Amino acid sequence: MVLGVVPFPRSLSTRAGAFALSPEVVLTGDAEAASVIADLVLARTGVRLRVAVAVAAAAASGRTIAVRRTGTGAPEGYRLRVDPGGVALESPDAAGLFYGAQTLVQLLSHNDAGGWDLPAADISDAPRFAHRGMMLDVARHFFPVPVVERLIDRIAALKLNVLHLHLSDDQGWRLALQSRPALAHRGSQTSALGDPGGHFTRADYAHLVAYAAARHVRVVPEIDLPGHTHAVGLAYPELVEPPVISASVAETAATFGGGIPTPGEPYTGFAVGFSSLRICDEATYEFLADVLGEIAALTPGPLLHIGGDEALGTSAEDYAYFLTRATEIVAGLGKTPVAWHEAGRVARIAPGTIGQYWGFVTPIDGADEDARGFIAGGGRLILSPADAIYLDMKPDAQSALGLEWANGPTSLEAAYSWEPTRVIAGASDRDILGVEAALWTETLATEADIEAMVYPRIAAAAEIAWSAADGPERTWPAFRERVAVLAELWADAGIRAGRIASPPPVAGAEAAAESESAAADSDPAGSASPAESAAGSAS
Repeated sequence: MVLGVVPFPRSLSTRAGAFALSPEVVLTGDAEAASVIADLVLARTGVRLRVAVAVAAAAASGRTIAVRRTGTGAPEGYRLRVDPGGVALESPDAAGLFYGAQTLVQLLSHNDAGGWDLPAADISDAPRFAHRGMMLDVARHFFPVPVVERLIDRIAALKLNVLHLHLSDDQGWRLALQSRPALAHRGSQTSALGDPGGHFTRADYAHLVAYAAARHVRVVPEIDLPGHTHAVGLAYPELVEPPVISASVAETAATFGGGIPTPGEPYTGFAVGFSSLRICDEATYEFLADVLGEIAALTPGPLLHIGGDEALGTSAEDYAYFLTRATEIVAGLGKTPVAWHEAGRVARIAPGTIGQYWGFVTPIDGADEDARGFIAGGGRLILSPADAIYLDMKPDAQSALGLEWANGPTSLEAAYSWEPTRVIAGASDRDILGVEAALWTETLATEADIEAMVYPRIAAAAEIAWSAADGPERTWPAFRERVAVLAELWADAGIRAGRIASPPPVAGAEAAAESESAAADSDPAGSASPAESAAGSAS
């Protein structure tokens, strides 16, 4: 029997027999984790388990799921043992119990009597990387609080622990601030393609931070600087330079629409690299102190992302000066700065700044040199290779959603078949903070659009971030089988997932045909056009 467990644990062995769920089963031990399990099991099966934290209260039942904190073990790790007579889950911390609960629910399957079973099994598990994330771009298209809540629930179920919110871009500013109220008032009215805009209030943002924390997810806010700032100019025109209209900007406008960026008018197109703050104006740094200071105060997590990508309208000298000052401001607020990999070429960014790499699995144009700059400065890397885990890339050539600039469509196999330590030469596990999938929303306007692009490829990113590279199940054929089973859970939860390739036939000509089809699915469908390359970006 194939178990739909994703990401796959460090070790998992099964035995004969199963633990049958019934309303008589009692949850004991850690109250918070027991409640999580009860809620997850009810949503999955309709079976309402009893929660009796004290073991003595469950003695009459004799069939328990015992949940407890232990004094030893890897952070976020857990041990799960399922026997026909009972289940035991233990971890050194609350996060580990939460992740063990997710695995327990993934193990559930129907039995012949129409009920639900947990197969007898022994699992020992802990994550490979500390940072396991997903980025949601709410700047190109805005998504309200309930949509983000559901996304948090679903990434947490895959043991991802970071939600990176891209809160500002040329198309919109999405967070109301007391210090600079005009940003949301004037900069949030529209979205890409001329769709309606929107923004989070301070209360909305605080709610999302707390909602995520309750599910062991940290929010990382991003304000993209000094480029991607056209929306800032709608509120504070004195802080931005005139748009730089390059040939690529004009070509992107001709291909995708949205017009040429015009000062003082909302921008709804896909072009990048035309906007910039005024680097040499001290008012710019007063603006940064206000905005970054307020966001830092609203965000309890340690990271604050300042963008730094595609500042094509800024000279190299001005770019270096700006990134040096901006990272110093963030560090002065007690946060660790994060920037896209271009910032790694700046010699004097704040020590320990983390770089987020958005280049290809096989780096081009010196992107790997930029990334190594962060390591040299005492920082680490978050890997988000665009041709693997940019979830806004078309999953196949026929998709009506998404773009193709990152080496063509990105299949589920391409999203799975890469190794983090092989992307940046010289970067070892200790240099890599983690892995983060990214969802840019130029072409995505609804929750259904998000689901169609995120699932099933987010499962590939989750397994790469969590599971050991050399595990016996860390292969594409094994993953494909497991994620196909997991997709049944998603369907029951109402998630509208994209297509999962079928496992290959057993032998003969059918196997050869499937092999050829899989190769066609995973091979990029041609190079991106210059216009598509201009539309594609870190942000």
